[in-house]
Amino acid sequence: QEHLVESGGGLVHPGGSLRLSCAASGSIIRLLSMGWYRQAPGKQRELVASITRGGTTTYADSVKGRFTISRDNAQNAMYLQMNSLKPEDTAVYYCNKYPNPLPALWGQGTQVTVSS
Repeated sequence: QEHLVESGGGLVHPGGSLRLSCAASGSIIRLLSMGWYRQAPGKQRELVASITRGGTTTYADSVKGRFTISRDNAQNAMYLQMNSLKPEDTAVYYCNKYPNPLPALWGQGTQVTVSS
């Protein structure tokens, strides 16, 4: 069964950077449009960025100009480069299919904490 594993989170000061990675056990990243999602404490999970098979990207207004989503179809992996991080970016970050994320694909996520 396909599963996704997120990594790369951590504690960073405001203005810092992190690069998140999403690895798939199968071919899902190579075959589908994918997205990075995040869930902050007490809030609903939200879409941060998406990328099609062909590389077309979209971003939430809150991260435009600061985050960059990319994919490596050969490696069946996806990335999220996060720059100029703000405290409000603190959340657990997940990768999944976009649109219509599959419940079975939600992994453990990776915690990003932005704090001075």
